[in-house]
Amino acid sequence: MAKKARRGPYVCGIDAAMDVINGKWKTLILWELDARGTRRYAELRRALGGVTEKMLTQHLREMEEDGLIHREVYAEVPPKVEYSLTEEGTSLNKALGSLGDWGQARIERIDTTITGPDQPQKA
Repeated sequence: MAKKARRGPYVCGIDAAMDVINGKWKTLILWELDARGTRRYAELRRALGGVTEKMLTQHLREMEEDGLIHREVYAEVPPKVEYSLTEEGTSLNKALGSLGDWGQARIERIDTTITGPDQPQKA
């Protein structure tokens, strides 16, 4: 599979990082593989709830090309494929930790996990 073209040159490190984690599901895939370890495709799809097969497949391929995940194919019938984080994926996930902390604080501040964004806030 040919490596996808990057849009660089980059303006800064965040620009380069965003080029790798673009897409709604990539950071969630990183988190799932970090939290639960090696996963099969169907396990990832169930865990991510709402991701389409097409989008999950596309993101997994891009993440493999970018060196964030490892795809292990076993010569079995039926075919067995497992995904795990590479060292690069693990380091990216650690770097995203501060962003996750910020997001969790925001959730707690605006209380959307309990009431939802369109519901009145609790008194």
